[in-house]
Amino acid sequence: MSSEEELKEFSLSKDQKLEEPVPKLESKSSESESESRGGGGVVIEDDDRPLLKSSDNSSSEKTLVTTNLSPIPPTHPSITAENIRELEKKFAAYVRKDVYGTMGRGELPLIEKFLLGIACVTIVPIRVIVGLVLLLFYYLICRLLTLRIIPNQEEDGQEDYAHMIGWRRIVIVQCGRFLSRAMLFNFGFYWINETNRSNSTGLEKLQTETEDKQQSQESERPGAIISNHVSYLDILYHMSSSFPSFVAKRSVAKLPLVGLISKCLGCVYVQRESKSSESKGVSGVVTERVLEAHQDNLAPMMMLFPEGTTTNGDYLLPFKTGAFLSKAPVLPVILRYPYQRFSPAWDTISGVRHVILLLCQFVNHIEVVRLPVYYPSEQEKEDPKLYASNVRKLMACEGNLVLSDIGLAEKRVYHAALNGNDSSPRVFHQKED
Repeated sequence: MSSEEELKEFSLSKDQKLEEPVPKLESKSSESESESRGGGGVVIEDDDRPLLKSSDNSSSEKTLVTTNLSPIPPTHPSITAENIRELEKKFAAYVRKDVYGTMGRGELPLIEKFLLGIACVTIVPIRVIVGLVLLLFYYLICRLLTLRIIPNQEEDGQEDYAHMIGWRRIVIVQCGRFLSRAMLFNFGFYWINETNRSNSTGLEKLQTETEDKQQSQESERPGAIISNHVSYLDILYHMSSSFPSFVAKRSVAKLPLVGLISKCLGCVYVQRESKSSESKGVSGVVTERVLEAHQDNLAPMMMLFPEGTTTNGDYLLPFKTGAFLSKAPVLPVILRYPYQRFSPAWDTISGVRHVILLLCQFVNHIEVVRLPVYYPSEQEKEDPKLYASNVRKLMACEGNLVLSDIGLAEKRVYHAALNGNDSSPRVFHQKED
């Protein structure tokens, strides 16, 4: 099987007939098995594994390191155009396609350098100052409104203020949504193109009894928002739209300013999936939060990026099943960032370089497609992998995204290769029996 064939899967036709009253794509999982490859390997430590469970059809998964694949040049200057083309085929989901090139280090024409220089001394300082003021202002709001309030404390060290009720919670949420939108405006996202797809899109006319069933389902609240992950800007958009809770690294809770804001959002703090029998683990906490949001209109909605990492925006990686274990309905949302010069996608570019180039671009664009709430069938409720697979295929079809079978481990390999790190292993996923 060629590298291109490994990175692509078929997309479902939009006019395919579905038997369920809402988008149902298949009754059996059609996820293709990973191609087996030769070579010995060693198991990577748990820290390199995804935070939430993968949707691959296996009870567990090992990440192996192979040593018999084509070598990576030892130093960055020695990476040839042929090597780059080979890497881009294997890791297409992370390849930058804007004028700044791979890792944002491409050679720029003189006019582009001139425009960057002008922007760095004009709009960038203004945007930095305004951004810091907005962040500090919202931090002060959160600090004042949480004074003398005991945070909600759960197992595994979870701590948040998201379950506050009354006027304090209303002020935190409304100010958070407004200031998040103001931050996006400050970054050049002056307009947001939002599209809401109706429940009838791509579906046959339903019988009367099926319509009655769907109407009763539509009164239910989804437990989570499921979104593709393109950039850290995704978080600002979702905060401005629905102010949900996110899954974040435990270290975020200790960051200045951002730490308190994340607690007001009700973030679930994790490092990796806990294997202790005394701990619920990441998936357990997420499942409880999703069920709570589904059953209680006052509970904050969970916002989940089941891919586990960011892409260049043209691909959709395999979904982890942690978002689908609760059996609750979900709301799929697709984000796109159209561009002409600089792509806001955070793929292979460093954080500092990305922020600077983003601030240098006077106008940025974002397109949002909200799909109908996806209600799982009985078969999907019993099989989270099937549930995750069908939602993923629906999003790929509606968002014109290419299905990819690589993940976070491959992204790290690609980054290391671009930096000329010959000590970095080649990684692929091998399933256990």
